[in-house]
Amino acid sequence: MKMFKRITIAALSTVAAVGFTFGSISSTSAASSNKIVVAGSTALLPVTQQAAKEFKRSNPKVSISVSGSSSVAGPQSVQKGSATIGAVDWDATKSVPGFNAFNGLKAHKIAVIPFATIVNKSNPVKNLTSAQLQGIFSGKITNWKQVGGKNADIVVVNRKFGSGTRVNYQMKALNGKSFMTKGNYKEVGKSGEMVTSVATNPNAIGYVDLAYVKGDIKAVNFNGVAATTSNVINGKYKVWSYGYLVTKGNPTGANAQYIKYIQSSKFQNGSLKKLKFIPVSKMK
Repeated sequence: MKMFKRITIAALSTVAAVGFTFGSISSTSAASSNKIVVAGSTALLPVTQQAAKEFKRSNPKVSISVSGSSSVAGPQSVQKGSATIGAVDWDATKSVPGFNAFNGLKAHKIAVIPFATIVNKSNPVKNLTSAQLQGIFSGKITNWKQVGGKNADIVVVNRKFGSGTRVNYQMKALNGKSFMTKGNYKEVGKSGEMVTSVATNPNAIGYVDLAYVKGDIKAVNFNGVAATTSNVINGKYKVWSYGYLVTKGNPTGANAQYIKYIQSSKFQNGSLKKLKFIPVSKMK
């Protein structure tokens, strides 16, 4: 397996607001028993945002800030003290290809994340094999007609280094094969940018978690299996990962309550499922 390039994230960028205390993360300490600052994964952003909305309704005195940039930014921000909770698409307390374990953190499993290969809705291609995806993302397959589509050049859209979605897609959809770096190729920083890039280009291909599959993009089958939550649960669809929240040691105060709320049966079987994630209990 080609090792992923190590990077350093110097700053976080805010992607959306949910109506309260949203904005840039300060470089000053976020530590407070009544203050929650979540940073990291954009794949998990629909979950952390929705949970923040619901938690705020029951805890109006708690200050909650949620942002997303990349998975690696989550544990980095917690270690620096600029966030109290980091969202990440792998267990950051353990090493994965390209990233060492983040010491001093505790991981809390909160969701199962299905990832999907996406194309523009106008693209007639419905299925791609692992070998075909390896060829496309490495630049060896360059025209859609080579995989049953139209006679048009393929535009590959990739996530930047540091993305947990990228780590998981490369390992599980491409079996660790390397990505192309030139040609009809572009990199984007966040899940929303991936969606926009594919939705606005009829010849583009990319990948994202199921929560973002709507509008002018569609998920194609992987080795003949549809990217659905039910196929993840029954073991037929293999491109998925657990999502985690990480904290510096055991969380306390409002941070502990917020994590507990996301892990609760009410949220897991309610909002989390509606967002096309899978409750952790379904994979046991």
